[in-house]
Amino acid sequence: MGEYLIHMNADGILKFIINRPEKRNAVSYEVMDGLEKALEESVHNDHVKALVITGSGDRAFCSGGDLSQFHNLKTETESYGMLSKMGGLLTRLAFLPKPTIAFINGTAVGGGCEIATACDFRIAKTNAKLGFVQGNLAITTGWGGGTLLLERLPASKALSLLMTARLEHAEALFDLGFIDEVVDHNVPLEESPLFNMISSKSIGVLAAYKCQLLAKWDKERIERNILSEIQRCSKLWARDEHHEAVEEFLN
Repeated sequence: MGEYLIHMNADGILKFIINRPEKRNAVSYEVMDGLEKALEESVHNDHVKALVITGSGDRAFCSGGDLSQFHNLKTETESYGMLSKMGGLLTRLAFLPKPTIAFINGTAVGGGCEIATACDFRIAKTNAKLGFVQGNLAITTGWGGGTLLLERLPASKALSLLMTARLEHAEALFDLGFIDEVVDHNVPLEESPLFNMISSKSIGVLAAYKCQLLAKWDKERIERNILSEIQRCSKLWARDEHHEAVEEFLN
């Protein structure tokens, strides 16, 4: 079994599952390739109603980038290659012409929060903890998550999450407006009231409303801001402060 699963049910819900529970569903290059396939399928298959992203198991949604793979990226140029690849995928996810849902079935930290931010809706289990913890490793968000968070939340709330790099329970982020629904830890996605109400609507209705959202956004401005975010992160990535913080974390 590979590092990701892609499955579509009879109702047209395409599910992308990061299948690396032993790595707390950290993103690898193989996972990136899988996400690209899921995005392609979502766009080109007229039967896909919505895209759901989640993690395998019940401990983690996604723990961000796999440090065991990415820690060997030392220079600005090396890190930029990885960051821009995933940043491009999350940009495509954010502008997908169909609704997207992050089902946060466990911990979502760092890049895991960035993936969730790129989705239209975030449904989280009560046991989930989330945090944009990149600041604790002397870098910033580098996949476009900071830019997208500032689109979705009032600036002071978004900056508070980014600058403090703190972990929060799902309920606290529901109160903040980041999480759209909190469900009990043993409730599957299919029993989420929000998911059921959305998924019961026709493809045409959902696509039309997603089109209204995308018309509200200035795509060129957001893409420019995401590119700047990636560039800033890659500069910080190359500094000794970041590499030392990662070494300390891994040890």
